[in-house]
Amino acid sequence: MERRYPERPLLGVGAIIVEDGRLLLIRRGSPPQQGQWSLPGGLVEAGERLEDAVRREAREETGLEVEVLKLAGVFERIVRDEHGRPEYHYVLLDYLCRVRGGSLRHGSDAVAAAWIGLGELDRYPLTPGTQEFLEQVLRGGL
Repeated sequence: MERRYPERPLLGVGAIIVEDGRLLLIRRGSPPQQGQWSLPGGLVEAGERLEDAVRREAREETGLEVEVLKLAGVFERIVRDEHGRPEYHYVLLDYLCRVRGGSLRHGSDAVAAAWIGLGELDRYPLTPGTQEFLEQVLRGGL
């Protein structure tokens, strides 16, 4: 499946993991938005249930086992090239999760994983739209 210049949007999932007033973020190790911080997540595989994809991606990118609590929101990421064509197009379903086990470490798709205080998000280069989306979700009473 081609991620760059896809024929249609690709479906992905993300894990919103909050614990003790901190949010778990990963620093992206590959395009798009390489080097920026975002939620752990990735593409759903064919035949994979959404919640299974969230658990798998959280484990792969953070080393943590999570319990999926509920759908928090839908986020659309369109990255256009210099000519305005959609180079990447994802529809992301982000789920609230709780840590159930494992040890924090970054996985192969990430160059770092860290707990970040909710009041410190503006100090990190987040992927576009992520901070606004998280603020909206967190206002909902996480």
